[in-house]
Amino acid sequence: MAEFLLELFSEEIPARMQARAAEDLKALVTDALKAAGLAFDRAEAFVTPRRLTLVVDGLPAMRPDVVEERKGPKVDAPQQAIDGFLKATGLTLEQCEQRDTPKGKIWFANLTIPGGPTADLLPEVIRKAILGLPWPKSMRAAEEVVRWVRPLHHVLALFDGTLVPFRYDLHKPDIDGSGEGAKSAVDSTVGHRFLAPGRIAVTGFADYKAKLRDAYVVLDREERKALIKAQVEQQAQAARLALRDDPGLLEEVAGLVEWPVAYLGRIDDAFMAVPEEVLVTSMRTHQRYFALEGGDGKLAARFAVVANTQTKDDGATVIDGNERVLRARLSDAKFFWDQDRKTPLESRVKSLEPIIFHAKLGSVAQKVERMAALAAGLAPALDADPAKADRAARLAKADLTSEMVGEFPELQGLMGRYYALAQGEPADVAEAIADHYKPVGPGDRCPTAPVSIAVALADKLDTLAGFFAIDEKPTGSRDPYALRRAALGVIRLITENKLSLPLRAAFGAAWDAYRVDGLRDKAVVVEELLSFIADRLKVAMREKGVRHDLIDAVFAVGGEDDLLRLLGRVDALAAFLGSEDGANLLTAYRRAGNIVRIERKKDGAEGFGDVDPGRFAMAEERALFERLEADAQPLRAALAAGDFAGAMTMLAGWRPAVDAFFDAVLVNDPAQRRNRLALLEDLARSMDAVADFSRVEG
Repeated sequence: MAEFLLELFSEEIPARMQARAAEDLKALVTDALKAAGLAFDRAEAFVTPRRLTLVVDGLPAMRPDVVEERKGPKVDAPQQAIDGFLKATGLTLEQCEQRDTPKGKIWFANLTIPGGPTADLLPEVIRKAILGLPWPKSMRAAEEVVRWVRPLHHVLALFDGTLVPFRYDLHKPDIDGSGEGAKSAVDSTVGHRFLAPGRIAVTGFADYKAKLRDAYVVLDREERKALIKAQVEQQAQAARLALRDDPGLLEEVAGLVEWPVAYLGRIDDAFMAVPEEVLVTSMRTHQRYFALEGGDGKLAARFAVVANTQTKDDGATVIDGNERVLRARLSDAKFFWDQDRKTPLESRVKSLEPIIFHAKLGSVAQKVERMAALAAGLAPALDADPAKADRAARLAKADLTSEMVGEFPELQGLMGRYYALAQGEPADVAEAIADHYKPVGPGDRCPTAPVSIAVALADKLDTLAGFFAIDEKPTGSRDPYALRRAALGVIRLITENKLSLPLRAAFGAAWDAYRVDGLRDKAVVVEELLSFIADRLKVAMREKGVRHDLIDAVFAVGGEDDLLRLLGRVDALAAFLGSEDGANLLTAYRRAGNIVRIERKKDGAEGFGDVDPGRFAMAEERALFERLEADAQPLRAALAAGDFAGAMTMLAGWRPAVDAFFDAVLVNDPAQRRNRLALLEDLARSMDAVADFSRVEG
């Protein structure tokens, strides 16, 4: 068995593209090998800023013959189609076979593709992999005709320690097949750009990885991440500080260095009065610095920088240079902070008028007006102060016109909080401004303060109502206005805060707040929104392990727009079906449903009408009828009051009467048939008022 080693060495690959590119290279090469009938023991991809590497181990030196089946035209197809098939396969009609298929008799051919040395196959595999890598963004040098992520300097290709005879180029001579000016694969690589730039001959993957390490290149991305974290933590601990966890930044920095060396720098005390989120965002976004914190969890006046080299002065030059760059960056941030506070948030609201929320839905200033009305309207049901909810909603978007948010859009809302506190707004108003975008995703914190909940709900309800009203709904994977995220935000705000909020009225109020022409019918939009929320709730509940069939059974009842009540009904249904009475009653429900369905089909009828108690011939059918009649009003009252456990208890109490009915009563007695079928329909309808039991599985 042999090893195949491939390295694509280029200028620096953007960090965000590296991990995906390594997996894509692995998939392209291994899929091609499998298609050629080649098995292997393992395939592993690696990536650094300047190289994509793949090793495939356990390949046979010779590839076996492969039998490939080709499907041809129908047997009665025109002769021209059959001749074309024979020409493509190189066979005669006698060498093909006919097979019966659902589409008729079809010609099939089995082609034997002879094997040969595996090495002969590799040049084409490499060429297709290079050209097939699906970069999110690519470039083309002036003399090149093929786009690639960055200029490609060399291709290292070894099979069983021997150079693969591969010629390549991204220039036209190789593309047109002439081969003129093409480059040949090499059996060497280069180390670190500055610390070991010379060429290094290699014989295989183990040799390659070890020599790169000696040349200041850590090939494994996960190892680089671990080294970066360990070095920063060690430096921080020596300064009696701690690294502030930032997995995303760690991922990015690992894609910027081949030989990570961490150093600590200082932040000038003059900048520490700026909100720490601003400092962290500036360091992270512009410089890729790690933030450090003290024992109290507050931002320390230190930062960690990870260099791609080690210096003779123990990093003094690196630290000094980065501190000077950071001073310039933070000077801008401090200037924005000082300038923005000179303008009250309320004065900024008018500046929202030129900012378009959507061409058909008006400006952000108009959205703020709608949010204020909605938040104030929702406030009483949330135990929030309507005046504070109104005030917070009116100021919620004002920081969009600030210099700071213009520089750092990710700080919107958060900067509004700081500016609100600076101008003396109540703390709960300021917190609502910061929280009104939340929760942004499944891992994001959900607001819990009443005023914050009111404003966050108002923002999301307004967005959902507006875009559904102009028929801009998500389709498939397309959701340009993040409406699914808004819907999940509404669900989390309601369920995590245990709010009893009728959504039909809330969406109706959101639709009413729009004062624009061309909106779709209110009733239609509201029902579509309820269905959309229901679908999102089903997804969220399934992810938590709730049975999908129970969710469907409860949602199928319809009419309910209180999410807490819906979830309570699902919980009660699960508990009921987990009991012996529930399981047996479900069996009886199915038995009744099957009988009724069969008899309806026989009669060509949609139903069997009302039950006539005067026609009862047996005590068991009268007992079942009387039990259903006696519980009808209490069952409706329990459902109306949200006492779903009580409703399920009533259903469980029906079991003796249902069991006795099926044990003693012949449903298809000609004289009593229609009346007894009507009684079974009544049983099913009564149970379906609680949940659609036909949707329950198992």
